[in-house]
Amino acid sequence: MRVHVVSDVHGNADDLVRAADGAEALVVLGDLLDFVDYDEPAHGILAEILGPTATTEFARLRSEGGPGALRAFTRNLWEDVDDPRGQVEAAVLRRYERMFAVLGAMAVPVWLMPGNVDVPDLWPEFLARYPHVTAVDDTVVEIGDSRVGFVGGVPLPPGVEPRPGVFRSYMRGAEEYTAAVGALGEVDVLCSHAPPAVAELAYDVVARTHELTSPALVEQVREHRPRLALYGHVHAPLTSRVRLGTTECLNVGHFRRRGVPTVARW
Repeated sequence: MRVHVVSDVHGNADDLVRAADGAEALVVLGDLLDFVDYDEPAHGILAEILGPTATTEFARLRSEGGPGALRAFTRNLWEDVDDPRGQVEAAVLRRYERMFAVLGAMAVPVWLMPGNVDVPDLWPEFLARYPHVTAVDDTVVEIGDSRVGFVGGVPLPPGVEPRPGVFRSYMRGAEEYTAAVGALGEVDVLCSHAPPAVAELAYDVVARTHELTSPALVEQVREHRPRLALYGHVHAPLTSRVRLGTTECLNVGHFRRRGVPTVARW
């Protein structure tokens, strides 16, 4: 079965229209939204509400700021904004209207998993319109002849719990995430938004930081030996693939920038 896989769409609806061309199914590994557009600072939800300067400073602090600098900057950003949560949610809904319309027009089944820059709580109304778009998270489904396990979002460091904020990003406690990965059991293909906890897979050479990940993904691969472990999240990885035992671990690519899917045969 020919499956096209994308991750980190971040608002690139123009290329997403063609992402399933020639495929029998499309798998999306999260991050439909463009909350912060690092390539075009005038785009994205943050710039829409606060202007491109906010995006530029956000990007700078992400790669150069000291401990806590980005969090403090983000917290202070919204102090003079009227109803910041309402404005952000309205911007999210506008973007989901477009993205789900594209996914809903696909001629093949679509399996959609949330990334950390997604708000899956807002998906039900869109999924009801497009019945061949199926949300998958913390579950195993059969696609073709393969058992495919999905675990969405990104885990926080151990001991850190999600905090309410202006944007409801899909960050998960480490224990919750570890339990979700372990509950998948034996699968042929492991799909996550975050990479396995392998240093060269998690390091982003542009942001100059190790992105959040979980050792549970490595343990899952070593114990159950799926054929493939597919993920995204790291836009500019030090390396996009490694082999752990018999499992090929593959970053399917930053779709926002690449505009083309990864092709897999399951």
